[in-house]
Amino acid sequence: MIPEKLDEGSDTYGLLHYLYGPGRRDEHTDPHMVGAWDQYVDDPARSPEMTISDLALLLDAPVFAMRGKKPKLHVYHVAVRNAPEDRILSDAEWAEVAREMMHAAGIAEHDDDEACRWVAIRHADDHIHLVATKAREDGRQPNLRQDIVKMHAAARAFEVQFDLRRLKHGDKTAAQWRRAGELEKAERRGLKEAPRVTLQRTVREAAAAATSEADFFARLTTSGLRVKQRIAPDGNVTGYSVAMPGDRNPEQTPIWFSGARLAPDLSLPRVRERWSKQVPAPRAAPAELWRVAESKVRAAADQLGAEGLHEGAGEVAALGDLIVVAAVISPRLVRREIKDAAYEFERAARAPGDRALESQARTLYRESAHLLSQSAAAAGRSDAVAALGFLLALVTAVEASRRWHQAQEHRAQAEASGRAGRLLREAVEVTAGAAAAREYQPRPKRAAARPGGPRRTPSVSGERPMAGVLQQALPEQATAILADPAWPALRTRLIAVEKTGEDPVGVLSAVAARRELGSADSVAEVLTWRLDGWSRQRGATAAATGRSPSPTSTGGTGRTSGPRKTGAPGPARRPPGDEQRKGPRRAR
Repeated sequence: MIPEKLDEGSDTYGLLHYLYGPGRRDEHTDPHMVGAWDQYVDDPARSPEMTISDLALLLDAPVFAMRGKKPKLHVYHVAVRNAPEDRILSDAEWAEVAREMMHAAGIAEHDDDEACRWVAIRHADDHIHLVATKAREDGRQPNLRQDIVKMHAAARAFEVQFDLRRLKHGDKTAAQWRRAGELEKAERRGLKEAPRVTLQRTVREAAAAATSEADFFARLTTSGLRVKQRIAPDGNVTGYSVAMPGDRNPEQTPIWFSGARLAPDLSLPRVRERWSKQVPAPRAAPAELWRVAESKVRAAADQLGAEGLHEGAGEVAALGDLIVVAAVISPRLVRREIKDAAYEFERAARAPGDRALESQARTLYRESAHLLSQSAAAAGRSDAVAALGFLLALVTAVEASRRWHQAQEHRAQAEASGRAGRLLREAVEVTAGAAAAREYQPRPKRAAARPGGPRRTPSVSGERPMAGVLQQALPEQATAILADPAWPALRTRLIAVEKTGEDPVGVLSAVAARRELGSADSVAEVLTWRLDGWSRQRGATAAATGRSPSPTSTGGTGRTSGPRKTGAPGPARRPPGDEQRKGPRRAR
């Protein structure tokens, strides 16, 4: 649960009119009041006796009655939002949240009959807006000192009470939220993501692969960004800013973002840490590229955090850079999953406090990143099967980072590691499915029946029951799979396989035999991912041979779950203040 203080203003009616309206993109659904300073205040959305103008006048009345100097910006506005994976709270639960937030902020403390007036408006499942006027009934102004800090403390308590995703506030490792205005501007310009997101991703890729400051700035320039260095009188570079070509403000000047504004670990001092201790530049033949990187990652995973707290912080940072580099050069069949994993691991790579830059595990991660980035051309020609061992090693490394963060009580970072690990497991299973498709030898088709001969009676939908297919292919696991919440998605994939003319029994048997299933928390979901890999490989093969791809071979099959997309790495996270994955777990 995240409370965010939005811009204060002087137009109570204008803000209420927006909150009760359809929104800028018709995103507001069923706007209504869930709480107010007085339980007997009517809701303009529910009562014909109350209008938005009436409600605004009631809220503003103590401001008009104030003697002496009135606050110039008297409208107080806070949005309180839950994470996308949280359950939907009822109106009564949101009303409880609203009362406690107003108490914590100092707007309306419990049992204070002279407090400020406020309302809580809900127009989406996942958040509410709190609107108050900064004038008490006794003519004084409220004491709002440390208001947002106190509201965050209240939010932590509600996360426990309502069993919501638990956040840790105040470690200063979170990237800034994308504001609603940035997203709306990107939509108007037809962009897939806000410029800040593109800049952050591009700068992170350059920093992860660079071996020196000159190399870093050269990579930024080559990527097409506008780059501006801040140079001190003694000639030293003390900072930098980047801008997207064509991204300008109303005065037609470029909109610059410093590295620190993009993310805490992209400031120039933090970027310089990556090459402050030079590491060897390993080389490997194209055929050995993924195997050498795999061995280094496995060795580093075994040592992560063993040398101390600060060393562990430096090691997870280097692991984050490695995943970023791997996402850039990864085989196309699984590039989407690895890019999403890099996005999710971003927070996990930033551990609170200082980090040491001299440890064996960090050196191994940096060597792997340099190996992949310097051999990008050869790696790009590799197929997903060749990278399977490396992906499995990354899963092990990310799981080691999750355990380390848990031991240090870095809750947000541990959760980010878990989400990244889940995506990497998906990439592993997609790869396994692709390998099965490459080696599959279909059974000979039986001769067509003579006219008038016996025919198999189709089901009502025209397809044979997929439960029977499952029973034939995996008799020992069929019962458990049918009871799995991911069975409908697996059934859909099997129907699509049958529509291409393939035997779904043979295909399902082939992908199931490719890798063990005993460690899977959801066998149905793992098999779904493998069938996705199967269809992507079939599509790639069809494209290479000039044949039309089958309906399941487009390479764009849907996942059972996944993070928000913003063009390349990731979700969105919607900015708090206006409209903003959970799924079965996968094989370990």
